[in-house]
Amino acid sequence: MTLYSYFALIIFTFLLIFTFRVYFLFFGKTEFNPVKFIARVAIFGAISSILYVVPFFNFQLPFVPPFLSIHFDEIPAFVCGFAYGPISGIAVLAIKTIVKLPFSSSLCVGEFGDFLLSSIYVGAATFIYSKKRNLKGVGLGFLISSFVQIGCALLVNVYALIPFYLWMLKIEPMAMLGIMNKANPLIVDIKWSYGLLAVVPFNAIKDILVIIITFIVYRSIHVFLRFTPKKKTRP
Repeated sequence: MTLYSYFALIIFTFLLIFTFRVYFLFFGKTEFNPVKFIARVAIFGAISSILYVVPFFNFQLPFVPPFLSIHFDEIPAFVCGFAYGPISGIAVLAIKTIVKLPFSSSLCVGEFGDFLLSSIYVGAATFIYSKKRNLKGVGLGFLISSFVQIGCALLVNVYALIPFYLWMLKIEPMAMLGIMNKANPLIVDIKWSYGLLAVVPFNAIKDILVIIITFIVYRSIHVFLRFTPKKKTRP
């Protein structure tokens, strides 16, 4: 574990604490049980961490570079976010990121990118659903968040992640292009060609799989995820 990983771990720990403080600042006066809330977020965070860290649950697509892999850690975050609100979903993503940072093979570049894009994806969908809690809200949330996430993924990869990878890992642009071109011969540059022919279809396929599985899982267990309101005592 590098010094950079320690620093990133500390930053994300404070981020997780901050998300809980923000949640209870705005929603602390509701009838929800804070202890139960934290416990359930922790449970979903643990599941998300397993899906994110354990290689068995990740797989790659044949037409994208090997550093892009499909993983389903967003599913527990979606389920938690739909049940308890967008802040809890993002908190789940923060937990799995903290768990993954010590095992990072990219100096935490990939983990930061995953956290940013997953937060946009999960946060947007669960926020829309929180305002329209029905099947139409689910569909609208998934549709809008998918387009926003894919667009952000394209821009973030082209203008931030790839340049940051090259700088942090001391990789020459032609060497990076060689890795991309080996996976997909149609990729001829490390910017828009890579973005349009790898990032966009990769995220589209990943989002479709996540949406389908999340919908099935949430519809199956959502009745068990509701908070039990506190009983009002008579004066």
